This record gives sequence, structure tokens and C-alpha cells, in this order.
Amino acid sequence: MRIGRIRAALIAAGLLGLAAVAFSQRFGGGFRGGGFTSEPPESEFPSNAEFHFLRMEYTDAGGNRGFGFGSRRGRASGWWGQDWPDADEHFTKGVQRLTRIDAGNPQHVSLRDDKIFEYPWIYATQTGYWELSDEETSRLREYLLRGGFIMTDDFWDQNGPQEWEVFTEAMNRVFPGQPITDIGLDDSVMHVLYDIQAKDLMFIPGSRHLGRDGRVYQPPGTKSAWRAMYDPKGRMVVSVNFDTDIGDAWEFADVPYYPEGMTTLAYRYGINYLMYSITH
Repeated sequence: MRIGRIRAALIAAGLLGLAAVAFSQRFGGGFRGGGFTSEPPESEFPSNAEFHFLRMEYTDAGGNRGFGFGSRRGRASGWWGQDWPDADEHFTKGVQRLTRIDAGNPQHVSLRDDKIFEYPWIYATQTGYWELSDEETSRLREYLLRGGFIMTDDFWDQNGPQEWEVFTEAMNRVFPGQPITDIGLDDSVMHVLYDIQAKDLMFIPGSRHLGRDGRVYQPPGTKSAWRAMYDPKGRMVVSVNFDTDIGDAWEFADVPYYPEGMTTLAYRYGINYLMYSITH
């Protein structure tokens, strides 16, 4: 994995202020008539860089969304593409502005592709709907044991425990016997760059959880959880963001209607996960 120069860039970066973005990422997007309608301009990123946001493509259960998946500017053919490409590009812009990591154009790659082994960090969304094949399960295990890290996001128990059960069944096949536990506030991932405190263990809403009055409406029966899986040597290999939607906070970073504080917190979590993955 291409982590040597990334690690050096991280060490050089130091503690950079998240407030400096402010969020300058809100490039004039707007809210009209009760819906998110503005579309951000096409982004340009270098094709060759030390870090690329890598989104995992996986086999899924299908159903529920006949119109496709994605964001305001893109459509994908599976649950893996939720919030793509806006979330990926906005997070990459944050990495560029908040660190000295050389960040390039975001990618999306199947677990079956050997390219995954070139990247230390993968993002996977809607993991309550994945149906990993035996090959995908084996490849994910190999990726994690070879030093990789996967950030999972945006799956829920608002309609019962089904999504959690789907996720854990797959991860039990990836790492049999390894538990999923709450991340302790003393875990190094909570402080590798930004200090995540008890007050930050909160619900980060999707756009669908915002009322016209600006209030956040958390779905009944949900309780946000920040969990993880560790390999046999004690290294965190999977972050589990449950009953929360970091991807939407990135996707709508350019929209004034989305709470800026939630976007800020989502960037802190994402960048800490990234920094942990390239330093451990």
C-alpha cells in the first residue's frame, strides 16, 4: 500500500484548524422550495496522488430504490453508490484543505479488483444491504489483514434489527470470533488528529432528517453508535458508524440548509479514521 509518503505528509501537517474551512466548501449551493436542488460544479482533482478516496463496490440485496443510487450529480447501479460522487469529492476537498496529504480524484472499486490493495482506506455505505459473496468475503479479509481499513456508514435499525444483522453476519464471516465493540474515548482513533469527546458521540443526520424549520429529527427507535472491529493484533480495521449518516454530511457540505456543525463533526470523524489508517 502506498502509505510511506502519506505518513510523512501527516507528520508534517500538525494540528490544522477545521474551522478554517468554515465551511468554504459551501460553494453557493442552495435550498429551494423545500428540497436540495442546487448542484455543485464538476470538481477537478489530480489523477496521480498519494491518497484517493476509495469507495467499495459490493454485491447487494437490491430492492427499494428503483430510481437508482447516488447524489445530485450522479447515479450508480447499487447501494454502494449512495451519496456518490458528491460525498467523495467533498471529503477529498476537506483532506486537501485540512491536511498536507496529497489527495487526488476519488475512486470506486470492486472488492474483486486487485487495486484495493493499493489503498489503505476504503469507505462503504449502506452496509445493511450488502450480500458479500464468498469471494468478496475472502478478499475483504485479506485486505484488512494486509493493513487496510474500512469505514462503514449509513445503516439503521429504525425498521427493526435487519440491517444490523445483515452487517454483522457478513463481518462474522470476514473475521470469525472478532467482536464489534463501542469505540472508547481513550482509543487513539479519537485523538489522532482531532479530539473527539463524549459530546461528539451524537446523531449526524441525513438530509431526510432535516425539517424546513432547520430542526434535526432523529428516527424513532434509533440510537447512534460509534463502534469498531479490531484484528487479532489489536489494530482497528473496521469503523462502524451505525444509526448515523456521515456520508450525507459530506454530500451536503455545500448546502447552507444542512447544519454546518454536523458537517464539521463528520469531517473530524472521517479525517481521524483516515489518519489512523495510514499511521497504524
